[in-house]
Amino acid sequence: MIIPTNTKLSCMLEVSHLECVRGERSLFASVGFRLNGGEVLYLHGKNGSGKTSLLRILCGLAHPVAGTVRWRGRLIGKLGENYRREVCYLGHHNAIKDELTPLENLLATAHLADAALDPGAALEALEMLGLAGREDLACRYLSQGQKRRVALARLVHERRALWILDEPYVALDAAAIELVASLIVAHLQRGGLVVLTTHQAVELAAGTIRELRLD
Repeated sequence: MIIPTNTKLSCMLEVSHLECVRGERSLFASVGFRLNGGEVLYLHGKNGSGKTSLLRILCGLAHPVAGTVRWRGRLIGKLGENYRREVCYLGHHNAIKDELTPLENLLATAHLADAALDPGAALEALEMLGLAGREDLACRYLSQGQKRRVALARLVHERRALWILDEPYVALDAAAIELVASLIVAHLQRGGLVVLTTHQAVELAAGTIRELRLD
């Protein structure tokens, strides 16, 4: 099945001198990088090094002790909701409701993001992630790998410019990892940006790869 494409994006993320403190411990300091359209940043670090904290800062869900995050040259705090509408955040928790079906979860997520997604497109996304036949089954009956696929299905038709992904490949088999990687590649080819954490070395067929290590 062909990965959907769309109008090429043009965007830029700039991070300068970020510092994050948890309790009395500094997780990281003087973190900086710059990403343009078509680029992906692999964020590495041992558990507790602050990877998820950095992702939350980039999303605007947490605030650094020091430093700035700019989107298209403007501070994300000044942009507010205009920035959040351009960000797709997929955390290491799946953020799905067990009492809902995969189809209901996917449609609800799109609705919360003010994204137009019809049931046919949602079913197509679930099929691509190997969930055909399970779209009407309550998620409480799915395996952890299947639940992760439900969460990742939103990327099939996701067109927000900046994807921030926390361990997107966890609990997936080799075929699913390859599919998610192809979705990331399609996003980069449209001119999107990706920041992700991963413990797995996954090659991407396109895009410029940058790396940042916190430990």
